Amino acid sequence: MSVANIKQQLHELAERLPDTATWRDVLYEAHVRQEVETGLEEARRGEFASDEDIKDTFAKWGVTVETEVDSPRAPPVR
Repeated sequence: MSVANIKQQLHELAERLPDTATWRDVLYEAHVRQEVETGLEEARRGEFASDEDIKDTFAKWGVTVETEVDSPRAPPVR
């Protein structure tokens, strides 16, 4: 991303933030944007976690993940 583009995005961010915004708000918004952009770049490169990776990670936290494929769906109500 070019410096000019970053400056433009910073100006747009300043316009969107409320008048009561703090530096913490600015840093938070910048961090979130950076994380989203990083995730999108990874997705474009095909860097995805597999379903099993996700289930294993959640299992470490004691969470069971069911997908639509794992559980039968009820027939639609007519």
